[in-house]
This record gives sequence, C-alpha cells and structure tokens, in this order.
Amino acid sequence: MDSEAALDERGDLFAAACSSRQVLKHLSSRWGLLTLRALLEGPRRYSDLRRKLQGVSERMLAQTLRELEADGLLTRRSWPEVPPRVEYTLTPLGHEAAEKLRRLAEWVEENLPRFQPQAAPE
Repeated sequence: MDSEAALDERGDLFAAACSSRQVLKHLSSRWGLLTLRALLEGPRRYSDLRRKLQGVSERMLAQTLRELEADGLLTRRSWPEVPPRVEYTLTPLGHEAAEKLRRLAEWVEENLPRFQPQAAPE
C-alpha cells in the first residue's frame, strides 16, 4: 500500500462523522480501559472480570465486552458446557491498545496526588 492510500484509510478524530470516534469512545471509557487492562494479564472469564473491575454492573460489563469485541479488540470463546463457560482474550490489536492504555493508567496512578484539589486555607 502506498503512503497516499494509507492516508486515505486513516481515521480523523476531529471529523464528526469519522467512525474512529466510536472506537476512541470505547477505548477511553472507564470500563473499556479497565477491561483491556485486566485482559493484559491473560484470558479471563466474565465473573473474573466482574470481580477485578470493582464497581462495574453486569449490564455495563456486558455492554463493554460487546463493544470491544465488535471493535476487534477482544475475542469471546464459549464452551458448550452447563453452566456455559465463556472466556475473553485480547486480540493482537487489543493487546497493542491495552499496552498503550496501561502506560496512561500507570501515569495517572503515579501522579494521583497532583490531581487532588488542595485543601482550602482556613
């Protein structure tokens, strides 16, 4: 592919109609980022993810997993068992995105005191 064709296929986050905005929305959401971060540790079942992502509702986790799967960032594998066993794994694209988000998440954690509002002087 030549460089001009590559530019034609590239997304433009500043364009209102560009589908890259939907992907960015999924990646930058609290639950999207945390889900990808949790899956960097390896494949996980739904219940494992729910425990790891403290505070996420079942509905929100299910929606987040569907969105990330539709974006091609994770795969869902199910086994025909009773009860059903389902496992989520990062795709190579998802792993790449999760690594980038991991760095951002670590930066936020390391710099948390800098974000806290200072107590008002009395």
